[in-house]
Amino acid sequence: MFILKTSDSISQIARLRSPKFRQTGSNCTLSFWYYNYGESVGAAELQLLVDGLKKPTVLWRTYYGEGSQWLNTVIQLGRLPQAFQISLEKISLGIYEGVSAIDDIRFENCALPPPALSCEGPNRFWCRDTKACIDSLLVCDLVDDCGDGSDEDRCDPDLQCNFENGLCNWEQDVQDDFDWIRIRGPTPTVNTGPLKDHTTGTARGHYLYLESSEPRQFRDKAVLLSPLFNPSGGGTCVFRFHYHMLGKEVYKLSVFRRTVSNAKGWLLWYKLGNQENRWIRQTLFIRSSKPFQILVEGTVGDGFTGDIGLDDVSFLGCTLYNGKRNLPTISTTTLGTSVPATLPMNNCTDKEFVCRASGHCIQLIQKCDFRPDCSDKSDESACVMEVCDFEDEDLCGWHQLALEQMSGSYSKHITKTYMWQLGRGANHYSEQGHCPLTDHTTGTEEGWYLFADSSNGEFGHTADIATPVISLTGPRCKIIFWNHMNGSTIGSLEVLCKSNNKTSKLWTQTGSQGPQWNRAEVFLGVRSNFQVIFRAKHGVSYMGDVAVDDITFEDCSPLLISDKPCTSEEFMCANKYCIPKNNLCDFVNDCEDNSDESPSI
Repeated sequence: MFILKTSDSISQIARLRSPKFRQTGSNCTLSFWYYNYGESVGAAELQLLVDGLKKPTVLWRTYYGEGSQWLNTVIQLGRLPQAFQISLEKISLGIYEGVSAIDDIRFENCALPPPALSCEGPNRFWCRDTKACIDSLLVCDLVDDCGDGSDEDRCDPDLQCNFENGLCNWEQDVQDDFDWIRIRGPTPTVNTGPLKDHTTGTARGHYLYLESSEPRQFRDKAVLLSPLFNPSGGGTCVFRFHYHMLGKEVYKLSVFRRTVSNAKGWLLWYKLGNQENRWIRQTLFIRSSKPFQILVEGTVGDGFTGDIGLDDVSFLGCTLYNGKRNLPTISTTTLGTSVPATLPMNNCTDKEFVCRASGHCIQLIQKCDFRPDCSDKSDESACVMEVCDFEDEDLCGWHQLALEQMSGSYSKHITKTYMWQLGRGANHYSEQGHCPLTDHTTGTEEGWYLFADSSNGEFGHTADIATPVISLTGPRCKIIFWNHMNGSTIGSLEVLCKSNNKTSKLWTQTGSQGPQWNRAEVFLGVRSNFQVIFRAKHGVSYMGDVAVDDITFEDCSPLLISDKPCTSEEFMCANKYCIPKNNLCDFVNDCEDNSDESPSI
C-alpha cells in the first residue's frame, strides 16, 4: 500500500485500518516493512485503538525521510484482553513530496496458549478455564498468560506492583542522586523511553521511568528499594520485572541484593545500552541466609536520549520480613574482623590469644598463621581463608579498605566509588565483551567472582581489597589466583604486601590479557604481621573490568620443629628444623632464620 496525493488542501490524513481483533496473548508482536522517502515526505504514525478507550495509543512513528529503502520494524503488542484495531495514519500539511508505503504486515505469537489434556510436572501450572499448561514462573507476575486470569488469582498484593496506584510498598532511596518518576504514555523526549506501559499495553497505564535530560548528569543514579524479605532458607525467592531501555545514550540498569542497610550489597544483574523499543522481562533467582532487600538502580547516560522504564515488578516464593523494619547497618563485624562479646575464663595476657571454646592461651603470632592451634580453630576464624572461590557470595575474610573507612558515615559517594564487588557472568551484557561471562570455579554464568567495576570511578582511580593481618607464614608460602583482564581500556592489577605501613609491590600486570582466565602465582615466603592487597587501577574508560577468582594460599603455615634428628640428606637449621640439602644457598630463607643462606656454609 502506498500514498498518492491528489488534493492540495492544507491538512490531509490518509488512514489505513486493520480488521478488529478480539484479544492477544502475552508474547504478541506485530512487524511490517515501511518505506518513507522524499524531500517533504513528512511523518507517519501507527496507533492502537482499544474498545472502551477514547484516546488512541501511539505504537510507532516515523518523522522524516529515511532514504530510498525498505525498513523493518517490530512492535510489541503484548497481552490485550479487549477488542482492538490497528490504524496507520499519514498526515500531510499541504506540502507533500515523496513516497510512503507499507508491506508484509505480520502478527506473531498472538494466540493464547492452547488447551492441554494434562499438565504434570513441578514447574507447570494448569489454567482453570482455558486448560492451557504454562510455566509456573508466569504465575502471579501481573500478566494474564492463561487468558482466563487464573494464573493471577490468589496472589499476595504485597509481593507485586504495577505502579497503577503509586509505588505500592517500594520506596525511593534518599541516598541517591534523584528519583524515579511515575508516568503514563510516552516520556517527554522523542526517540527514548517507552510509548506505553507494560501492564495494560496502552497509554492509559502507568510505569516508572528515569529522566535523563538536564539537570541530570552522566552517571547520576536513581535507586528504588523493595520491602524487606525473610531469608530464603532452603528455597529460592524469584524476582520478576519488566524493563525498557530505548535511546542512543541509554547507560545502565542494575539490580542489587543487600543484607545491611547502608551498603549497596551484591550485584545480581545489570544491562548496558540500547535494547530497542520493547519491554523485556527479566527473572532473577535470589538465595540469602539473612533478611534482605532488593535495590533497582538506574544510571544516567551521557545525554538526554537515555530514559529507562520499569514496570510490573513481582516476587514469587518470598515472604515479607515481619521482624524489625530495618536491616542492620554495616560494621567492622561484617568486614571479617569480628570478636565474640564474651570469652571463657582464662589467664591469658595481652600478648596472648584466647581460644574461644577452651580458654586456652596461645601466642599472638599463632593467630592467623594458616595453622589452627586452638581445638575449635577459633585462632583462624577471623582470618583470610586458605582457599576462596567466592561461591555462596562469601568474601572469605577479604575486605575493602575504602569501605571500612566510610562505614562510619555512609554517603551516596560510596555508590560511585571504583571498588571491588562480587559478580557473576549472568550479570553482564555479553556484547560489551569486557567482563568474564563465566567464573573460573564452576565455568558457568551462575558462578561468582570478584571484580572491579570500571563503570564507576575515573581514570587512575584505584580499588584495594585486603586480607586481615597474617601473623606468620612459612618459607614455601605462595599465593595462586586466576585473573581475567579483557577489554580495550584495561588498567592494571597489582598484588601488594603491606607491613608496618610499608607497602611493596610483589606482582603486576597491565592491559588486556585476552578473553580467558589466566593463572598467576606470587611467592610470599617467610613474612610476619603483614596483609596481602589486590589493587585494581582504572583504565581510561569503562571498557575493562578486572576480575579475580579462586585465590589459594599454598604451603603457608609456618614450620613445625620436630624432635626427630635430621637425616643424612637433610641440613639442620640453627632453630633445629630440618630442610633438604638441595635448598642450601638458593637465595630462599627455607629455615625461617636464614641459617641455610649463611655465608659461612
